[in-house]
Amino acid sequence: MLRLLSILLLTTAFCEAQTLTSTLRGNVRDFDTHQPLVGATVQLAGTEQGAVTNDDGTFRFDQLPTGRYNLSISYLGYETNAVPEILLESGKEKVVEVRLKQAGKQLDAAIVRSTRPIAYNSIQTITPEQTLRYAATYLDPARLAVSFPGVATANDQANGLIIRGNNPNGMQWRLEGVEIVNPNHTSNAGTFSDRATQTGGGVNILSTQLMGDSYFLTGAFPAEYGNALSGVMDMRLRKGNDEKQEFTAQAGLIGFDLAAEGPLSKNSKASYLVNYRYSFTGLLGALGVTFGGEDIRYQDLSFNLSLPTKKAGEFTMFGMGGASSNIFKASLDTSEWVFQKDGYDIDFRSKRGALGVTHTVQLGAKTGLKTVLVGSALENSRNGYLHPASDPQNRFLTEQDAHRKTRISFTTAISHKLTTSILLKAGTFLTYQADSVKSISGNEISEGHLQGLIIQPYVSWQWQPTPRLTTDVGLHYLHYTYNNTQSLEPRASIRFQADRQNSFSLSYGLHSQLQQPQVYLTRLNTGRRGVQPNINLGPTRSHHFVAGYQRNFGTLGNLKVEAYLQNLFEVPIFEGFPTTGIPNILTYSTLNQVEGFVQLPLQNTGTGRNYGIEVSYNKYLTDDFYLLVSGSLYNSTYLAGDGVRRNTRYNGNHTLSLTSGREFKTRKNSIWGINARVIWLGGFRDTPIDVDASRAEGRTVYTLKDAFSVKMNDYFRPDLRIYWKKNHARYSRTIALDIQNVSGTQNQAYSYYDLLQGQLVQKYQLGLIPILSYRWEF
Repeated sequence: MLRLLSILLLTTAFCEAQTLTSTLRGNVRDFDTHQPLVGATVQLAGTEQGAVTNDDGTFRFDQLPTGRYNLSISYLGYETNAVPEILLESGKEKVVEVRLKQAGKQLDAAIVRSTRPIAYNSIQTITPEQTLRYAATYLDPARLAVSFPGVATANDQANGLIIRGNNPNGMQWRLEGVEIVNPNHTSNAGTFSDRATQTGGGVNILSTQLMGDSYFLTGAFPAEYGNALSGVMDMRLRKGNDEKQEFTAQAGLIGFDLAAEGPLSKNSKASYLVNYRYSFTGLLGALGVTFGGEDIRYQDLSFNLSLPTKKAGEFTMFGMGGASSNIFKASLDTSEWVFQKDGYDIDFRSKRGALGVTHTVQLGAKTGLKTVLVGSALENSRNGYLHPASDPQNRFLTEQDAHRKTRISFTTAISHKLTTSILLKAGTFLTYQADSVKSISGNEISEGHLQGLIIQPYVSWQWQPTPRLTTDVGLHYLHYTYNNTQSLEPRASIRFQADRQNSFSLSYGLHSQLQQPQVYLTRLNTGRRGVQPNINLGPTRSHHFVAGYQRNFGTLGNLKVEAYLQNLFEVPIFEGFPTTGIPNILTYSTLNQVEGFVQLPLQNTGTGRNYGIEVSYNKYLTDDFYLLVSGSLYNSTYLAGDGVRRNTRYNGNHTLSLTSGREFKTRKNSIWGINARVIWLGGFRDTPIDVDASRAEGRTVYTLKDAFSVKMNDYFRPDLRIYWKKNHARYSRTIALDIQNVSGTQNQAYSYYDLLQGQLVQKYQLGLIPILSYRWEF
């Protein structure tokens, strides 16, 4: 026995003492034509190790000690790019895809992020590694985006984003470059009326296990982006490992994940990646455990297949699907009722999914073609039942909401280099969109169907006339066949590279977005043949102007400053009935409408204005420390039917976020990480409530003539994430504790008149939320 114990102790000591290694590999291609770049230099920053890409543009570092790395990639005639914050762990290879932008006339190589070429201004890259490291992201790129300047959260319970004071509905979700339906579970989370939103939800349906780098754009979008006003979250999928089988298992309050990836064949580079997730709250719900009386459940499955060929280019097939529910059951004992909601049964259910294929092919050394076909759909239903206090055993249907949306999108884009200094890119989006809406609450109704094609061709011309100057001029067109509305939209950007570190840029874009389906389908009475006055509304449009300055610090980080102006016009508003004598509704504008509906005839005559300045400093994770400090000062106002300029609902006037962390290597192959994020936002605006009128009418009645005149308290939330990573010979594991709102601050959400209490009630956002998780990669 003593001999066996000695052997075990010696084996353990040897394992602790050995240096664990893994593989870092990838490929380098031209950003526009997808051509492999042969002979590119790949350097491990801060070391003497380097590699040169081979005939298919690939590179490889074997037997690298586990830990953090930064890559620097250079190629003659191209910008030198940095890929920072690479985490190499045992049991799993790290595969990176690098896309270099050609520099037709070279200055001293300027270090930029590998994904920067999409836009000169107002763009951030979100990596899977960041979502696994930043505090309280819940592995969701949208929740991480609150760390960026000018971005605020609409409510802690959901990932809806306020970008530069705009309505969260102004944002667009894309997958592999194509607009899709709202990809979030429990899309009614954190809303005023408990109805589903168009862009937010509690949890993103795509797990981090499938995510590649995502692009987050916040203004003056390039020509390829349309039908969005405030921002675009363009999610990209990563490919599975094409050389070896790998697995990831994860358990936490967000859910139980199981992912697998690997080669489909030994004779090709085809690979698969698949992930299934089931909510932890769903398991608790099955055991009768609820959260604030709500039974919340969701599950999803997603996959990505990579199918390269020798001559026909590369094909991918991807998909995702999920279902969620949020059910609140009233107690039949009326003595337990505290708030009005306690007397209701509320049943919310949702299904959504997407399926698509992509094809990328090189048409010679100077031309690349990419084609994507995606179908996506969702179905939401919500029913509210009232239990009368006089007879709680019975219930009556009082609210009913149902929404179906289908999008089938086809896009193709060709990029051709006329010279080393001129790139021409042209493409088109063809989207079939169908909506079915039914919203009934009391005597108000929005009901009907609409369908049509959204046609969006575009073209852009990129030119580098001098080594220091780069320009991008484009044109985007949007046509909606449902009501034959259209918008022609010029885009232009210019960047001046003053020297190796400093650059200045200007961007302009005219942008538009179609109205929400419940706006088009408003009925003026409850009859099924009621008048629908809004079916011919045109899109809301906006001029975006952005001026930027950026200072790069190589692989260490960057400093960015941007000033912007957004002039919105053709906003649907209510101009009044000549005979009604009800002027207070003249304060209505769709710029403030989120998930509800409006029973008013609207005209495209309103305006809005957003302007501000944003500053951010980003120090990448080097020397075991990272820091992201961002802030903005802004103003967001609108003009409605009464001609008075007012604050919009989301005019908080400032944002400030500090995100930082440090790693400690306590012993061989072990890392502790302490990460914090502090968010301080200016309070949003609310409309005062007329208590006497609310008591008389038995519902919340707002003083609409004073719309958004009440400024709520500032929002403050500190978050904390502590993790312990341990590498073993054939696997690695991470134990993490996330605490959202570690201070337990009560941040205001909204106020309403509660019929049960007979008084105003202030509702708050989430308090302290601890989440323990375990991650195992092998």
